[in-house]
Amino acid sequence: MDLSALETRGWIRFPVDPAVLAWAQAAREAGRVVLADPEMRAQWLQCEGTWFVGVDALPTAPDGSIGGVPLGGAVIEALGALPPLHPAQLSITFPGYPRPRAGESAAAFRYRQRRDAAHVDGITAEGPDRRRFLTEPHAFILGLPLTETAGDASPLVVWDGSPGIIRDGLAPLLQGVPPEHWPSVDLTEAYQAARRRCFDSCERLTLPAQPGEALLVHRACLHGVAPWDPGATAPADGRMIAYFRPLMAERAAWLSPDALPA
Repeated sequence: MDLSALETRGWIRFPVDPAVLAWAQAAREAGRVVLADPEMRAQWLQCEGTWFVGVDALPTAPDGSIGGVPLGGAVIEALGALPPLHPAQLSITFPGYPRPRAGESAAAFRYRQRRDAAHVDGITAEGPDRRRFLTEPHAFILGLPLTETAGDASPLVVWDGSPGIIRDGLAPLLQGVPPEHWPSVDLTEAYQAARRRCFDSCERLTLPAQPGEALLVHRACLHGVAPWDPGATAPADGRMIAYFRPLMAERAAWLSPDALPA
């Protein structure tokens, strides 16, 4: 499959695939077990019970399989050979999302409400001043929905065409710096300015998806999670989605428009 839209638009939706659906069904069952675990709930249930963050919470194997069900389908074929994968994130939102997260400032909560907590994965906030650094250069983000929900039940949000804007905004600070030193380069002002350009010039798209579909998101795509519409419907499991975010084998390729996604 042609993955050029991943670079230009920042995302690709893959249609329902039997292999992906089988994986999603197995992952949903495993996700229910994770969500019922008191220790997991204590660690990951945030935003006043409206978001289970679930980083590395799904018991997936390094090849992405779960419960003996392989991670396969057209999206995996398109990506080619994958590196060993971390356990998948299990992200679950519930009616009422978002509510304030523990320790979140009023300004940060407004940003979550009004801008979907828009961010670029791997650019993390560090220290009391929440300065931004590229600490985890991911190759791509792969979202695999696990529950059938209404389209306005906190879908993934992307800013269409944002990868180039983000990359162009950060490149002047990173080019010429040895890639192993990138995590120490303060990107805060450049990152914030690039985000503003995305808000001003890119269309905000919601990407609701159902089990069996796959959402492939560019590593530099600005994205977030929409608020849960009061009229949205979903099962008791909530809007449940699994995410894989493998790190790039070569950190320097994060800036390259020609780099393959894997």
